[in-house]
Amino acid sequence: MLLHEITLENFGAYKGKNPVSLAPKAGRPIILIGGLNGCGKTTLLDAIQLALYGSRARCSGRGNRSYDSFLRDSVNRQATPRQAGVKLWFSTTAEGQQRHYRVERYWKVSGKSVRETLSVFVNGELDKAISETWADYVEDLLPLEVASLFFFDGEKIESLADPDRAAPVIESAIQSLLGLSTVEQLRTDLLALQRRQRVTQEDKDALELIAKIEAQLEENEVTRADALQRVAAAKAGLLHEKKELKAVEATFAKAGGDLFRRRAELEAQKDQAEKRLVSIKDTLANAVAAGPLPLLLLKSQLAELRRQVEREEEAGRAERLVDALRERDKEILRLLGAGIPSGELEKIVQFLDEDRAHRAAKADVRPVLHMSATGIKQLSSLDQVLEVEERQAQELLAESANLREQLDALDRQLAGVPAEDAIAEVIARQAKVRHRVSDLERELRGMEEAHAASVREHEQLIVARDRAYARRAKGLAEVEHRARVVSYADRTRNSLEKFGQLLLQRHISRLEVAVLDSLNRLMRKEGLVKDLRIDTAKFTLTLVGADGDELDPARLSAGERQLLAVSLLWGLARVAGNRLPSVIDTPLGRLDSRHRQNLVERYFPQASHQVLLLSTDEEIDDELLKRLMPSIARTYTLVYNDTTFTTSIELGYGWGKTRYVA
Repeated sequence: MLLHEITLENFGAYKGKNPVSLAPKAGRPIILIGGLNGCGKTTLLDAIQLALYGSRARCSGRGNRSYDSFLRDSVNRQATPRQAGVKLWFSTTAEGQQRHYRVERYWKVSGKSVRETLSVFVNGELDKAISETWADYVEDLLPLEVASLFFFDGEKIESLADPDRAAPVIESAIQSLLGLSTVEQLRTDLLALQRRQRVTQEDKDALELIAKIEAQLEENEVTRADALQRVAAAKAGLLHEKKELKAVEATFAKAGGDLFRRRAELEAQKDQAEKRLVSIKDTLANAVAAGPLPLLLLKSQLAELRRQVEREEEAGRAERLVDALRERDKEILRLLGAGIPSGELEKIVQFLDEDRAHRAAKADVRPVLHMSATGIKQLSSLDQVLEVEERQAQELLAESANLREQLDALDRQLAGVPAEDAIAEVIARQAKVRHRVSDLERELRGMEEAHAASVREHEQLIVARDRAYARRAKGLAEVEHRARVVSYADRTRNSLEKFGQLLLQRHISRLEVAVLDSLNRLMRKEGLVKDLRIDTAKFTLTLVGADGDELDPARLSAGERQLLAVSLLWGLARVAGNRLPSVIDTPLGRLDSRHRQNLVERYFPQASHQVLLLSTDEEIDDELLKRLMPSIARTYTLVYNDTTFTTSIELGYGWGKTRYVA
């Protein structure tokens, strides 16, 4: 795993965006970051852990506060709006491939609430699935328990330096870092598998279920037979009642019952027919007779009138034509003049006079009517009007005749309606029988539904029984398989227990050698610690002095105990073989110059392929800086502004005569 860059945005004392490149260089694994106390070195370490683990991150400044309270207090006081975030770029091998990750964690404060968002980019592309399950996903990349052994500060070193507090840390480290927790988890999973196999009583349960279904089938058989018998009885009773109802209705019809029931309807029809007949009579008397219809009585007179009108009209046209011809003939004779012989002229005059005389004879009719053009037009349309009026009158007369016939029929029907007291007994009997038929039909429907329900239940029970038999048959075949699973699981758990013990012993032996070697490299006093043992049960650390006796850690100085803690972390990393970056915060407290020199020359360059070293001006001074330079890839200085209360990041490192910019 390799950290490439981290950006702090309005996080703690860091106002605005503050990117820091963390990539090492070939043969130069150290990223040296210097700053005075309170400048934000630990905040930088917290930012890396927060980006990776969120609410589970073991940030130094959180204490017992809730996660929301920690996020709210981590926003820079001068940030507007009240929001902050951290971005971490890193690469690692996942599923056999090199992948680049960018984790962006932002949060915004609104009143009393804090809203956090997380986005994870894989090879530059946003991966929503990984973003939503990042808490589980990151455990496969870098488990939190493992990370705590590579991201450590003075508090972690102090806990390991205290023998009473070191045992649980050593146990946790060995279990998670050296793979022993995986073995134990396998044993636990196998135990759960065994319990699942032993708890099952499927064959017994299957037999109980089959017996229960068989009992239900017997009960259902009785219920179905009873329901079918009740349906048959109900049908017979209903048939009898329907026959009786048919006989009663025949008696009722013979006694005039149908007419009795229709009396109101017949009376209403009679009343409506009488009203319509009166309306027709009124129409014939007042509307039709008052119109042109009576003229039909004068058909011959009207015909003669039309002929007289035609003669007078023809005479008028002939008279007008004779006058027009007289004027025309004069003009013709004038035009002919002396241009033709006199004999011919006389023939023409004679022809014209005879023609006019013939036409004048047609006009010799004595006018009597002197009818106007409007009157002539009205007379011409009178036939059509009379035809319409006659047709309407005929329709009304036909309807009137039909109504009289209908009234006669209604009177005959009403005359045949029996008196109510004469038919009351038959009506009551009919109503009683109909009520019994209705009740029996309703009861029959209920019985048929009950029978159908019992039939459906029988079908369902048959299916359930067949399924239970099939499941039991399958279960019997699995009994032997489960027995084998339990047996093999027992053997495997025993083998894993032995394997875990051997693996633990092997790792402990290697760890003892690695820690002792690391301690001897760092210790100024050669031979002070001759041997080192770790208890495989209690995970306590025992030192053996040069004389072969146990060496009480309390006899070591504070600096020597600190070196012992660093050696333990270094040894764990060497034995585990994980290529993980180491982040070391304020590592040189309580150490004398010789021990500091040993750490700078022997530990920091060898701690990992990437080492983030967070130091104060009193720890990595000019002398140690010169010794460390060959291994430094990048240098930064955290500068705190007492006026704005913010921290800025500058390139380079050094407070004294030497200032080094990598």
